[in-house]
Amino acid sequence: MKRLSPLMVFAALGILAAPAFAADPAPALSGCAAKRQDISTQIEHAKAAGNSNQQAGLEKALSEVSANCNDATLLKEQEQKVFEAKREVSRRQADLNKAMSKGDPEKIDKRKDKLAESRKELQDAQTELEKVQPDQDDE
Repeated sequence: MKRLSPLMVFAALGILAAPAFAADPAPALSGCAAKRQDISTQIEHAKAAGNSNQQAGLEKALSEVSANCNDATLLKEQEQKVFEAKREVSRRQADLNKAMSKGDPEKIDKRKDKLAESRKELQDAQTELEKVQPDQDDE
């Protein structure tokens, strides 16, 4: 029985280690490749749900992305969205500051809500920008 014990330990370690090796994430896609992958995933979900209209629309979108997507243009567009979102946050902050100086609680609450919404949109735009930016490790 003692001879089997090391063998069993080795086998158990091998079985436990297998998921760790399988869990290595695939390299993250960026730019147009990420966009194509995202649409392909949505197509699979539409197929699974039996939504043929959504599937057809997504397949058209995928063909357009495949034909027209350019990583440099995509990056510029997303950078512009981030810039505009930052500008909107600044404008909303100024509106809140103005409302606070006047002391109207109702306007202050409304401006706080609008500012929070703008900050969320900025965060979303920055997240999308990270998705389309090429990996910095490659440089």
